[in-house]
Formats: sequence, C-alpha cells, structure tokens
Amino acid sequence: MAISGRVPLLLLLGIIPVALLPAPGTILAWTGLIALLTWADYLLSARPQGIALRRELPSSVRLSEDATSHLTLTNTGNRGARIQVRDAWPPSANAAADRPLASLPAGESMRQSTGLRPTRRGDLEAGDVTLRSFGPLRLAARQASFPVPAVLKVLPEFRSRVHLPYRLARLRDLDGQAAVHVRGQGTEFDSLREYALGDDVRSIDWRASARAQKTMIRTWRPERDRRILIVLDTSRWAAGRMGDATRLDAGIEACLLMGALGAASGDRASLLAVDREVRARFLGSTLRSEVIAGFADALSRVEPVLIEADWTLVAAQVEALNTQRALVILVTGLDPALYAEGLGAVLPALAKRHQVIVAHVTDPELELMRDDDSSLGAAYDAAAASRLTLAEANLAERVSRLGVKVVQAGPDRLAPAVCDAYLALKAAGRL
Repeated sequence: MAISGRVPLLLLLGIIPVALLPAPGTILAWTGLIALLTWADYLLSARPQGIALRRELPSSVRLSEDATSHLTLTNTGNRGARIQVRDAWPPSANAAADRPLASLPAGESMRQSTGLRPTRRGDLEAGDVTLRSFGPLRLAARQASFPVPAVLKVLPEFRSRVHLPYRLARLRDLDGQAAVHVRGQGTEFDSLREYALGDDVRSIDWRASARAQKTMIRTWRPERDRRILIVLDTSRWAAGRMGDATRLDAGIEACLLMGALGAASGDRASLLAVDREVRARFLGSTLRSEVIAGFADALSRVEPVLIEADWTLVAAQVEALNTQRALVILVTGLDPALYAEGLGAVLPALAKRHQVIVAHVTDPELELMRDDDSSLGAAYDAAAASRLTLAEANLAERVSRLGVKVVQAGPDRLAPAVCDAYLALKAAGRL
C-alpha cells in the first residue's frame, strides 16, 4: 500500500475537532476515521496487474539528441483506474520526471510519453515500469512494478559532420564529377584534352597528339575503391580529458567524418578500435550510409581502458585486414616517453607496406600554459608545457621521415584535419 499526501493533511486537520472536543477519544476517533477511509480507498482501487503495458522506442538516437519512450497502457479489468506511471531509466538518460495522474476507464487504452536526452554513449536499458493505482478518494494506492524490457542505442554525436559538405565539394573536384579535373600524374587515367598553357609537359600524349594534329595531354584522377583502415586507440591515451570531453571523443569524431568522406569517394572504409584486444570492428563498405551507420554502431559501445596499447596486435590486425597496400589512419598519441617501445616498434614496417597517417589530438591547455608566466608556479608549468610540446614536435619530425603523414590538431579540428590530409594524398596520387 502507498498513501498519498492527503492522509497526513487530513490527520493534521484533526487539530480542529481536538480543539473543539479536547479528549483522548477525539484523537482516537479521528485517527480511526482516517484509517478506515484510507483502507476503504485502497480496497476500491483497481489492481495494477490488470493494466497491460507495451513500449514503443526508437532503435537508436545520437548523443545529446531527444528521444521519446511511449508506453501504451490498456485496462483489461472491469473497473476504472486512476493511475500514476513511473517509467524508470538510468540517470544518464535524463528521463523527464513528469508523472501525471490519469484516469483509465475499463477496456480502454492510453499512451504516456517519457522524454529522454542521453548524455552517454552506449546501450541504455529501460528499467521497470511502476504503476500506482489510487482509489476514488486518492488516499491510498496499490503499487506494483513490471519489467517492460527495451534498449535504446545511443550513438556518437558526430558534431564534425558540419565539415563534410566542403570536403565533399573538394572530393568532387578531385574525382572529376565537377568541371575541374586533377591535372598531372595521378593514379587512374581519366581522359584526353588539348594542351593549355601551364600544363605539365610530362602529361603530353604524343601518339594522341599525332592523331589529332594538335597537342593532347592526359588528365588523371585518383583511383577509386582503395582500402582505408582507421585504427582508433582505446588505451590509456584515450582516457585523457580535454575540457569536458576525452581524447577518445575527438578520435571518434575523426573516425566518423573520415569514414563518411572515404565512402563518398568510392573507397572501402574499415574501422578497428583496439588496445590490448579488439573492442570494435567494422569491415569495409563503399556505401556511405552503411559506413556511417556501421561506424556509429561500432563506436557507440567503445570506452577507454586504462592499459597500454598492444601495437604488435594492432600491426597484426592491420596486415590481416589488408593484403594489399592501403591507407592506414592511426588515431593515437605521439607520446615521446612510450613511442620507442610502443608505436615506434611497428610503425616503420607499417609505413613500408602502407600509406600511414598518424592523427594526434593536441591539448589546447598546453598552449595556454606556455603563455602563462603570472606566478612562479605558472612559470614552471609553462616550462614543462614547452618541453613537452618540443618533444612532440621532434617526434613528429622523426615519424615524418618514415614517409608517414602526421596530423596534429586540437579536439575540434582533428576530424577535418585528417580529412584534409586524406584529400591531399589523393590529389598527389599517393593513394
């Protein structure tokens, strides 16, 4: 039995009869009357077991977007019900707290909606639905909880999709889908056209020129259906916080934007999230809708793990997934203290077999620390930040000499920077 706030209010009103007839019997009589009314109200309330429940829920929602859980309640009993419904969800779902009291006549149905605004990625499992059925006086209620299982998949936010239209326009230029063709040596022959002032003379096709009686040159465009493998480091590095987010969040944005752009270019984009074991995997597809959906689904459950990455495992996975030359994008950190025994142990071999991009997210606070000399402590912090920045720059230069493209950018700029590096390689015919 659950009692409403009306019961203590009625007991408080007993002050009036006690003041008029100040005697112990008056108190007992008033208390007994309230108890009798409460019990009678409880007996007259409908049984919650007579309410059938059905839930409707979208299969997925992006982080920080709104979703709605719809509960359909059907009164299968022969008595009208006055019910209050609590649809339980984990705290990260930010479920709306409204629980209005509604009347449900016998044999009829009603729908109650609960607004959700998730704040964490992953699978959100709905809790039990609690029904509280009040009597006609709304003094007491029968209460019961029922499991109505459902799972809401919370996908990554994909804020970086605002950068996609501009990169798609550049891609159309590269692929020859717009008026501009890529001039000069590329990887795939496109067409012949007449020579124009400023064209590379190495692209002149002398046989075609002899047949046409004018100078003709070959135009090229990047080869399509290439292999792209994006490797997301989910080790201790990914757990580092930058403002309100983690390095992993910036890495996920880079994976999503790069996957969408790669699929739009006709390349086959794959994903691997790994530390000491593979946490997520998506094998390549050339359909952009499949890539975005597949990447988002795989990355929705990925969380950083406080262990070091096993780069030998990463290299083995890269070779297992790519039997031919591919573009391998490593979203990880260039840590001078760990490079030699970690990434540095496998990177030279990977760079010989594949075109490699290392995407490193930089900490904006380091730049602020380097410029702060307001106190002695701040000066020490500035010196430490400058030393770390210099060490990372030296390491990036060493890695670049292996033929690896190094991309360093802040959390909000990493995703478009990686895509720009990909487009630059495509334009240069290195893919």
